[in-house]
Amino acid sequence: MALKPSNYYYDICRKNIRKYRVEKNLTQQKLADLAELSMYYISEIESSVKNKTFSIETVGRIADALQVPIEKFFKENKI
Repeated sequence: MALKPSNYYYDICRKNIRKYRVEKNLTQQKLADLAELSMYYISEIESSVKNKTFSIETVGRIADALQVPIEKFFKENKI
């Protein structure tokens, strides 16, 4: 089995963060406030054009703010 590209898991996570934020009808600013992060940082995390990495702690804070189990951020959504 071949290894995934270096940003593969970050991309899955960032897409899921955006998906759950939109489902909850939250702006990036509101999510940032709930997670005690900056809106700029949330924007960078969700961006597919920036090569931004982020910590598990950050993902945990976002999961708590969205009230979504953290493991859901790591599930690949096949279309």
